[in-house]
Amino acid sequence: MIAHVRGEIVEKFAGSIIVDVAGIGYEVAVPAIDYEQLTLHDDTKLYTYHHVREQSEELFGFSTLAAKKLFELLITVQGIGPKAALAILSLGSAEQVRNAIANSDIAYVTGASGVGKKSAERVIVDLAEKVGLPTEYGSGIAVSVTAQTDEALEALMALGYTLADATKALESIDTSLPTAARITEALKQ
Repeated sequence: MIAHVRGEIVEKFAGSIIVDVAGIGYEVAVPAIDYEQLTLHDDTKLYTYHHVREQSEELFGFSTLAAKKLFELLITVQGIGPKAALAILSLGSAEQVRNAIANSDIAYVTGASGVGKKSAERVIVDLAEKVGLPTEYGSGIAVSVTAQTDEALEALMALGYTLADATKALESIDTSLPTAARITEALKQ
C-alpha cells in the first residue's frame, strides 16, 4: 500500500498530477480543490489511497489526512467508487463535504459529476452519523468548529480514530496548546 508520496510536481493535467519521487513519476488523481492549489515544480506531500483493480492500479491523493479518511468512508457506500468519491470531494473542502453529509444536504452531494439523487441519498443515509460533528452556521454555509488542517485531528485519525471520534476527543481541549500536548490530552480521555 502506498500511504503517501512526497516530491516535486512535474506535470498537471485533467485533474491529475505527476509527482516525481526520487526519479519515479507517480500519477495521482486529486480533488479539484487540491488540483487548483498545487503548483508545478513545487514540492508536495499527498496522502494517497492506492486503488487496485483487475485491469489497473490508481493513486488518489489528498492534501490532508481528513480528506483521505473521508474518501475512504465514501467508497464504502454501495454504488460509490473512487471516481465518484473524488468527484464528491471536488465539491469543496473536506469539511464542507463532511458538513453537507452530516446535515443531509442532498442537493450539495448531487452537484458532484456522476452522482445522482439515489446515490447521494445513500451516501447521506450511510455516512451522516459517521461524519456528524458539531457545526456553526454562518452565511448559510456549515463550518466545522475544528480547524480544517488540524494536525492533532489528523494524528488521532492516523491512530485509528474515526473523524467523529477524533473531533469529539479534541473539542474540549485548548487549541492554543502545542499539537503533541493536545494529542496527549485527547488520548487520556
